[in-house]
Order: sequence, then structure tokens, then C-alpha cells
Amino acid sequence: MTQPSADTATEAAAALLNYFAVPRIDLALVLGSGWSQAADSLGEPLGAVPLADLPGFEAPVVAGHGGDLRLIRTSAGKLAALFTGRTHFYEGRGVEPVVHGVRTAAAAGATAIVLTNGCGGLNPAWLPGTPVLIRDHINLTGATPVRGATFLDLTDAYSPRLRALAREVDPSLDEGVYVQFRGPQYETPAEVRMAAAIGGDLVGMSTTLETIAAREAGMEVLGISLVTNAAAGISPTPLAHAEVIEAGRAAGPRLGALLAGLVEKL
Repeated sequence: MTQPSADTATEAAAALLNYFAVPRIDLALVLGSGWSQAADSLGEPLGAVPLADLPGFEAPVVAGHGGDLRLIRTSAGKLAALFTGRTHFYEGRGVEPVVHGVRTAAAAGATAIVLTNGCGGLNPAWLPGTPVLIRDHINLTGATPVRGATFLDLTDAYSPRLRALAREVDPSLDEGVYVQFRGPQYETPAEVRMAAAIGGDLVGMSTTLETIAAREAGMEVLGISLVTNAAAGISPTPLAHAEVIEAGRAAGPRLGALLAGLVEKL
């Protein structure tokens, strides 16, 4: 498949706006592992299109991810695009497919994006099923979607304003630093100790590249991790993707309420 480009994102944005017969979208949400079932409670459904039917996209390959782009109207009257799946860097297709959804949302008019994921937690107080706001990230993939001499300021990559809005919805939300490894293998206990030593609180395999692309496009970013398991060396049991799916299922009502409250404010 040809690598998506900025032009492909423009084409995909035009295709989705034409499909739903709307002039623009206002915001976007990327629903990661464990989050897809929360999509049902976010607003008035206006339709769905398979991601693979839009230019530059392929169907997600990870269990627990949906394959559609849904459009909803929030209670505040805004149009929100829900990506029920994403492409991961570990799939080996390069950076551009990973950030294509973000760039498409920006090209379609979105000025804010909510990026969610399932992750391992380093804080023993964060039990499986706990949502945690991402305050900052450490990108250990060795990759970036930025090209050329584009010196992008990431001081406030994760919008303080949007984090404050999230805490209005759920004052119990904690926050931490997300560390992205390349994957697809889970981190070793030594790698988890390294992540903690360099300031990490959460470990996973997504989100940071999308955040960089979103900031390059001028969007505000809210990142939320669902702690689905204790990280390797902290967890007393071997890690498995089934845990991720189960944690998302069990936390579904809380995640749905959190996102529903958020989209009313964004």
C-alpha cells in the first residue's frame, strides 16, 4: 500500500465529509484498546463508515479495536468523529499510517482530539480499570512524523486546559507520564524499571506519534490511558492481551461516563 501523505489526509477528509454530508467536524476521538464500547454513549449517532473505505486507511488488526469511523452530534451540538481503531507503529508500515487518522481529522476541521489507549501501570495504586490523564510523554520508538527542519514545541503537548476540563468531569482522575515502546512484545521488567527511572508512570505502544502529528497540525490534545494491567515486574502474572480487553469491558460504564462528560465540554 502507498504511504499516506498530507494530500491523502486531505482526500480522506473530503471523503468523510462528503459521506456524512457535513461541512466540517469539530473534534475527534481515537478509541484505543478497551475503549471502543464507550462510543455508544457519546451522542446522537449520525452514521458510520468503514475506515478501510476512506483513502489511506486499512482496517485495524488488533483485537479490541473496531473498524469504523463514526460521526456523532454531541449534546453541545458539535460534530465529533470517533475512530474506533488505529494503526500501530509495531505493525511495521511506518509512521505515516500511524498518524493518518489524526491528520485526516485535522484536515476535516477538528481543532481538538482525544487520544485514548490501554497501557501498563507502574503505580500500584492504579488498579486495572483506572483511567489516567497523560501529562507528558517519552517517545522511545526512535521515530517521528515530523519531517525536515520543523522544530515543534512540545512543552504542553497534552493541553492543560483540556486536562482541567477532564477533571471537572471526574475530579478523581490522576495523571502521569506515558512511555511509548515500539512493541509488539510487552516490556521486560528491566525496561519497566528503566521507564520508571526516566520519569515514566505508564507504558504502552501507541499515542505519542499521534500526539506529535496532532500538535504539528495545531490541534489541542487530551490523552487518557486506561490502566489495564500492572506492568511487567510489578504484575505477579504473565501479561496477555486478553487482560486488556477484559479491563476495558469491566471499566466500560466509567469510561463511557468520562468521555460523555468530556464531549459535552469540548
